[in-house]
Amino acid sequence: MHALRYAVGTDPGLRREANEDSVYFSDRLFAVADGMGGHAYGEVASSIAIAVLADLDPEADDPLGELNGAAREIAIRLTDLAEENFDMRGMGTTLTALWWDGERFAVGHIGDSRCYLVRDGELTQVTRDHTMVQALVDDGRMSAEQAGEHPGRSMLMRALQAGSAHDPDLFQQDAAEGDRYLICSDGLSDVVAPAEIAELLTASADGDETVRMLIEAANARGGPDNITCVVVDVVPAGNASWLPKWLRR
Repeated sequence: MHALRYAVGTDPGLRREANEDSVYFSDRLFAVADGMGGHAYGEVASSIAIAVLADLDPEADDPLGELNGAAREIAIRLTDLAEENFDMRGMGTTLTALWWDGERFAVGHIGDSRCYLVRDGELTQVTRDHTMVQALVDDGRMSAEQAGEHPGRSMLMRALQAGSAHDPDLFQQDAAEGDRYLICSDGLSDVVAPAEIAELLTASADGDETVRMLIEAANARGGPDNITCVVVDVVPAGNASWLPKWLRR
């Protein structure tokens, strides 16, 4: 049997007055929503997403179905608000969520917030960005390195948005003892390279320290956007002091 340890942190960054990211965490469900729309409406959109998740039944036997239904409900609420207030018509949010069932994670994802996995010391990106540049990379028309420097790298092709159909990626993610997962907003991933994210994720077993170092790294690069990080460790049940083999000493 496995259990989870987790740590959470969010920071407005150095250039934004408000924090339009929202975060949710419980013993089973973890999520980051990055709002967009300006004039504080991004914060409204991401808060709605998290409020919908908070109402889900953590003991439900179909997590993927629940996450799909949540995405649909978020889109409905955003559309209803936009119909009442013209200024809200451009608002929306990303959503990246992990739902633990005791053995594996159900993943729900839309937008360009990300989920990473460290397994045996190696970093992989679990989710795929729903951006224009990622589509160009997938089509072979742009390299990953070019995409990372492209000025339009945050231009979303899919998100939970007023007036748009919800269409999240939904899949199961197998989990293993020693796995470390990171869910983050693009305030981290846009400015901190995957190699450095991997180094920071494997530098300490302390999740709170890891979250702090990730946020500090983003701010050290100018902190142009809000930064939210959720670190989740898969550990043996009943052994809170257990350390993974990949931990760099």
